[in-house]
Amino acid sequence: MRDFALPRFSSRCLPVWRRNAQVWLKLSGPSLVGNFGEPLLYLLALGYGLGGFIGEVDGLPYIVFLATGIVCSSAMNTATFECLYSAYTRMKVQETWSAMLAAPLSLDDIVLGETLWAGTKSLISATAILLVAALLGLVEGWQALGVLPLAFLLGCCFGAMALVVTAISPSYDFFLYYFTLVITPMFLLSGVFFPLESVPGWVQAGVQLLPLYHVVELVRPLMTGRPLEGVVVHLLAPLLYGLAALWLALGFLRRRLLI
Repeated sequence: MRDFALPRFSSRCLPVWRRNAQVWLKLSGPSLVGNFGEPLLYLLALGYGLGGFIGEVDGLPYIVFLATGIVCSSAMNTATFECLYSAYTRMKVQETWSAMLAAPLSLDDIVLGETLWAGTKSLISATAILLVAALLGLVEGWQALGVLPLAFLLGCCFGAMALVVTAISPSYDFFLYYFTLVITPMFLLSGVFFPLESVPGWVQAGVQLLPLYHVVELVRPLMTGRPLEGVVVHLLAPLLYGLAALWLALGFLRRRLLI
């Protein structure tokens, strides 16, 4: 069980974060198109197209309801892709992590740096979507800026969860199991496209155990000016998921890389 000893993090995770940020800046154009384009298409096509037939949902115009969910799903997907495909490439194909381990860096620092970078990319993605929503008149008040730290927290949570999968994955193809069994059900059922009350009670109970649902429940009132409820519970869910996933990812990576 030594592999799953408690992490020992330090400020040396920051060079890992900075290295990833510098690489991203060189490719920021295509990266922003990928992270920003698909959520924007969902928002415009479904919000205006389908919204014309639906009208209001939960007392909100459908495009407003959808915008609040798209901010969260975009943050989730951005962090997930970063800590699956990009992190796996750095670990397995480019062997960037091996080079880092030859420097005065520990695996704990690398994992935390990757997680923080995933949170940062989610923050960038959520900021872009929030800005577009504001320009379209879908945001109510300055309290919507509270969405940004939530996007960072959600990104760190899903980045750590994705690193668990990366740690045990034999190839890129393995990621399809995670998307099919975990990410897609959360994306469809966590209140992004319709209220949770629309599904059977047993589904509601299951969804309420998932981190995306809890962040949507905080982001929606922040963007629409409604009062916040159950803040502590909604914050604890992604925080606990993220911490548990970070510990698991580090344990599996120690077993895989530190032979």
